[in-house]
Amino acid sequence: MINFIKDNWLGLVTCIVIAIPSWLLGKRFPIIGGAVIAIIIGMCIALFWNNKGKAATGIKFTSKYILQGAVVLLGFGMNLSVVLVTGKQSLPIIVCTIATSLFIAWALHRVMNIPKNIYTLIGVGSSICGGSAIAATAPIINADDNEVAQSISVIFFYNVLAAIIFPILGKLIGFNTKNGEGFGIFVGTAINDTSSVTAAASTWDSMWNLGSATLDKAVTVKLTRTLAIIPITLVLSLLKARNTKKEEIQNKLKEEKLSKINDNKNEESKIEIKNEIEIEEETDICKRKIEIKSEENEENKKINNLEQEPEAEKEKENNNKNKTEKGINGFSLRNSFPLFILFFIIASIITTIALAIGVPSKVFTPIKELSKFCIIMAMAAIGLNSNIIKLIKSGGKPIILGACCWIGISFVSLGLQHIMNIW
Repeated sequence: MINFIKDNWLGLVTCIVIAIPSWLLGKRFPIIGGAVIAIIIGMCIALFWNNKGKAATGIKFTSKYILQGAVVLLGFGMNLSVVLVTGKQSLPIIVCTIATSLFIAWALHRVMNIPKNIYTLIGVGSSICGGSAIAATAPIINADDNEVAQSISVIFFYNVLAAIIFPILGKLIGFNTKNGEGFGIFVGTAINDTSSVTAAASTWDSMWNLGSATLDKAVTVKLTRTLAIIPITLVLSLLKARNTKKEEIQNKLKEEKLSKINDNKNEESKIEIKNEIEIEEETDICKRKIEIKSEENEENKKINNLEQEPEAEKEKENNNKNKTEKGINGFSLRNSFPLFILFFIIASIITTIALAIGVPSKVFTPIKELSKFCIIMAMAAIGLNSNIIKLIKSGGKPIILGACCWIGISFVSLGLQHIMNIW
């Protein structure tokens, strides 16, 4: 514990110092939010603070483990019973909007050659719950701080646009102004960040004197969407596990073939094994056979040299081989699934049971606030580890991707509500 404090205290204090004013400013300007403010402050500081020295370890710890802890604490804001009641009406819309966003992100990734982590984070962030979904997804896909910062920035940009435009759009397309149900479902499914959902829904309530009817509906729908973090992260974990195991097995097989070439004294067998590798990696097999025959004498010399290597070198090679085999045979899907998502589920269940037996909801308010503060801390750390110049130079494609996801989600939400006679 003493060593932990010694190694991380400076980075943690730095992130806290940035997070406190960001949190307060986020309260003052909820449409922007403390997380975005923290990222901006962190990136500005990073322009002048390249060598973080002793603070680097604590900043890295905050961007990874404090972020995961914040996701766990988010579970204490989930009342599963309320979510299930709302889901009966809004679930088809939620599922379709999430599927639409993920498909658009995947398609544009293929067409525009957008980096895999970027398209995953923006697709998940747009379809579920913005920064919280990105926070839950980033550790699973091993996204770096630049990728997280860029994705958060894109999501924030369209959240602000939606909060401003959607109340005006709602009037133009004819949402019922006597109740907030239709518009509440719309903003709850088409805007991903809670602060922007709250801003748009509150504006609609103010425009038509609906009290908090729209806000209550929108926030409940938004919480229902948040539950999608669980299956999405599970699927991503499974895909990662499968791809990792496949890559390791392929590397192992290739190493075994190369090892046979070095160990096999029979020249004909050596040529045959080498040709197997060339069938997989080269198209011009005949040319390669000629090269192997012309270098026959040289290969014999290499084999003789290998036989004369010291025993220590052979032992080292065997150890490396054993480590590779252990890595493959010891692979475990259980180890690849993020525990913080499991704790998030447990926290949600605890909250639901507690509220069902009569525990006041205000008991969980401090925990939810702590979760928000931890996210802001993590965003400060991510900003400190980000290169704002690089983000600006590479930001064109992610912005286009975010726009397409946002527009696609909006159209699907409106279309399904119209089909379901909600408006």
